[in-house]
Amino acid sequence: MCKVRCMVLFAIFAFATCGGYSGQLRVSVDCMEKAGSNLSIGIDFAYPFRLQQVSFEAPLCEAMRRERVFLIGDYSSSAEFFVTIAVFAFLYSLVATIVYILFHNKYRENNRGPLTDFVVTMVFSFMWLISSSAWAKALSDVKVVTDPDEVQLLISACKVQTNKCGSVHGARWSGLNTSVVFGFLNFVLWAGNIWFVFKETGWHKGASRIAGRASEKQAGTFNQQPYNQGSFDQSGSYNTQGNLGQLSEYSQVGGPTSYSNQM
Repeated sequence: MCKVRCMVLFAIFAFATCGGYSGQLRVSVDCMEKAGSNLSIGIDFAYPFRLQQVSFEAPLCEAMRRERVFLIGDYSSSAEFFVTIAVFAFLYSLVATIVYILFHNKYRENNRGPLTDFVVTMVFSFMWLISSSAWAKALSDVKVVTDPDEVQLLISACKVQTNKCGSVHGARWSGLNTSVVFGFLNFVLWAGNIWFVFKETGWHKGASRIAGRASEKQAGTFNQQPYNQGSFDQSGSYNTQGNLGQLSEYSQVGGPTSYSNQM
């Protein structure tokens, strides 16, 4: 139950930190003609990071004209894939919690519940790894594209040496970095739960029964082996019972029984 609760919480943190993100960066354009300058150009972007649709107005530094500039790149597929896996993992964890608490007996009937849980856990483990890796790569690209120094290269006025462009501040990435961390933590948690779910299946129980029967047969074979006290193996010549019998027979046939008879 503790692991199921952790799955629920980690999934919430994963899709909340990614799906609820919105950031802003600011750049400045200082024209040679001060009247056309804009020292604080705000650029807002958010989930699902279709940056090619994000635009802002920048001065051209010529006759007070302005231009509309668009960012570059579409990273919505990786972000939405990550959030989708997180949402479905959250929903499945909730359903699993309800089943474990209220329908535990039906869960164990015919071994269908444990087998289904085992397969789904393996699938989610794999999907967490894929989605987290894809989202980590996409986040790295988003950071590059939205870097103020890179954004300045898109502004026409910044290509003129007489104008000066600079960055006021960049976006904050702590929330998105946290989402990547929780993505890989979810992978570790789901992958580690595979063994515990496998133990509930009939496959593990059948393997345990076979191993138990094999150990019982081995123990029974060991107990049935005869033990002859005072005898060696076939290569030896010592046999306590045989030697005693030969000695008694020798004494009865007429061998010397005492020193007085020999005299």
